[in-house]
Amino acid sequence: MRAFFSFVWEIIKVVIISILIVVPIRYFLIQPFFVKGMSMEPSFDDGQYLVIDEISYRFESPERGEVIVFKYPNDPSQYYIKRLIGLPGETVEIVGGGIIIYNNEHPDGRVLSEQYLPKDLKTIGNIKLTLKESEYFVLGDNRGASSDSRRWGPLDRDFIVGRVWLRVWPFNTAQVFAAPAY
Repeated sequence: MRAFFSFVWEIIKVVIISILIVVPIRYFLIQPFFVKGMSMEPSFDDGQYLVIDEISYRFESPERGEVIVFKYPNDPSQYYIKRLIGLPGETVEIVGGGIIIYNNEHPDGRVLSEQYLPKDLKTIGNIKLTLKESEYFVLGDNRGASSDSRRWGPLDRDFIVGRVWLRVWPFNTAQVFAAPAY
């Protein structure tokens, strides 16, 4: 009988230690995310399983080109995945199928070169929007099938959950992600 209680006590200790390790990691550092829909194709397909880095943005600002997960502003119970295109204080213009970014570094505008997209892809829309201090402009990589800032406006920083850090499923597409260089 004593051996049984010793065994049970060991299992309880393992469970408690596991909870003490896993729960803080899950709630404060990383979060799993399941891609639903085709708005980020060809970069991310429906059904892929990602790991979101939730801690980086507590210490640094989001960068252009990073793929982020955020709470949809019109229904915060839904989570969306999009690419950061415009940063706070910038003006984003979509014209002629391209994106022009106006900022202090490029007051006359700079056409955004998006190497991660197919060369023949055009960004649909005709918009010019200046972002406020905590606002971001986000787009899906599948520009023809994405609900994004073109439709519902800028994304406030408070809605951002984190950046895509790792694709883990399917295994043959597993990889770590970094912001593309522009």
